Amino acid sequence: MSRTVFAVAVMLSFLTVETAGAESMEHIVVYREPGRFAGWPANNGIWSWGDEIVVGFVEGRFKFVSPFDHPIDSAEPETTRFARSLDGGRTWSIEVPSFLDKKGKQRAPVERTRPIDFSHPDFAMRLRMNRTPPGHSRIYYSRDRCHTWEGPYQLPKFDQKFIMARTDYLVDGPHLATAFITSTKKNGREGRVLCARTTDGGQTWKFVSWVGPEPKGFSIMPSSVRLSATDIVTILRRKEGPKHWLDAYRSSDDGRTWRLQREQFASTGGSHGNPPSLTALGDGRLAVTYGYRSAPFGMRARISDDGGDTWGDEIVLRDDAGCWDLGYPATTQRADGKLVTVYYYNDALKSERYIAATIWDPDEH
Repeated sequence: MSRTVFAVAVMLSFLTVETAGAESMEHIVVYREPGRFAGWPANNGIWSWGDEIVVGFVEGRFKFVSPFDHPIDSAEPETTRFARSLDGGRTWSIEVPSFLDKKGKQRAPVERTRPIDFSHPDFAMRLRMNRTPPGHSRIYYSRDRCHTWEGPYQLPKFDQKFIMARTDYLVDGPHLATAFITSTKKNGREGRVLCARTTDGGQTWKFVSWVGPEPKGFSIMPSSVRLSATDIVTILRRKEGPKHWLDAYRSSDDGRTWRLQREQFASTGGSHGNPPSLTALGDGRLAVTYGYRSAPFGMRARISDDGGDTWGDEIVLRDDAGCWDLGYPATTQRADGKLVTVYYYNDALKSERYIAATIWDPDEH
C-alpha cells in the first residue's frame, strides 16, 4: 500500500500579497481539513534536498475548548504526518510515516546495533519526545529522504528527570553528530537546553554542556547552525513572567561552553511565546523565523549579516491570523535562494488549524 495518503498534491489555496520591504510573498496552504487540527512543524522536523522538502506535523480532531487552549481533542488520537514538496514548496503531498504501525501509533523502541552514516546524501534524522514511557525521547534515521525510517531508538535521559527532544541537530562527520535537546530544570519542570553528541554513528550519546544558565522561567526549543569547525549559534525560546522573546547563544569551542551572544533580539508576543527556526543561508547570512502571538497575529523574521551578533529590522511575513494559536515554524532554503517557512496557522479563533507555507526572498530585505 502506498505511503502517500493523498496521491495528488494538496494545494488548497494560493495567495500572493504585498508586504512591506518585499515585492511579494507567496502564502500556500500545505494541509487543511475541516474539523481537523494540524500543528507544530517545529516539533517534527524539516529536511530538504534542493527543491525537495519534507516537513513533519501533528494532526488530530479539532475541538474548541477555550480562547486560551489549543483546540485539539485530547480524548481523540493525534498522529504524525509528513508533507512533501518536489517543487520548492509550491505544491505538497501528505504521507504517513513508516515508523507508525497499522493503527497509526508509534512503534516500540528497538536496540541499535550498528552505526549510521550521517554523511549519506539522502540522510535525515528525527528526534522527538515521547509520552510512553514518560520522560524519554526517541530518535529515527532515514537514508532515502524520509520515505522509510530506521527505529525508533531510545535516547538516554542524560541523568535528567525528563528530556523533550525536538529535531535540532548538526551533522559533523560520517559518525559524528551534535544534538540540542530541551530538558528539565532542577525543580523537574521543562526549562533548559543541553548539548549532546555521538561519535559512533548514534549507538551512544553523551552529554556535552548546558546552553546557558538555568532560568527562573524557561529557556527551551533550540534551533542551531554551525558557522565553522568551532563556532555554533543556537537560538532559544525564552520566557520570564509575562515576557516571551528569543536569545542567541554562541559557542566558540565546538559546544563545550556557551556565551549569551544577543539577548532579547526578537519578541514572540503575548503570554504564549513561540520557538525559532534558524537557517544558515548560502551567502553566509543567518535568518530566523518565528510566530508572533500578539495582535496583529502572524509570522515574522529577522536576518543577521554577522553570525548573530546583530539582527536587522523585523520582517513581517504575514499578520492576518485570527488568534494567537499559530507559528512553530520550520524554515529551509531552496535551490534558487528563496526561503520556505512552514508553520501552523488559523483564520479565526474557532476555525480549524492548518499547515501553511510562506515562500520569500531574503535578498529583498
